[in-house]
Amino acid sequence: MSENNENKRVEHVQTGKVISNKMDKTVTVRLERMLKHPLYGKYIRRSSKVHAHDENNECNEGDTVRIAPGRPLSKTKSWKVVEIVERAQ
Repeated sequence: MSENNENKRVEHVQTGKVISNKMDKTVTVRLERMLKHPLYGKYIRRSSKVHAHDENNECNEGDTVRIAPGRPLSKTKSWKVVEIVERAQ
């Protein structure tokens, strides 16, 4: 392997929608994905809810945000908000 490939770290950045901002410095983000049913071939929408760290309490409900994994900050919070992609209207 070359030196460049050894030092690169893969970022698992996800995009989701804020569904709750009632906590201090924490938002709940819904991550949606589409998967194909193994037998029938129809696409099914699946979602997960994760808690993400929002340092400045900038996010509001309905915002689309980009989050990245980080070190665990609490029992359930191990993601951080990287940027706000789109504000809710």
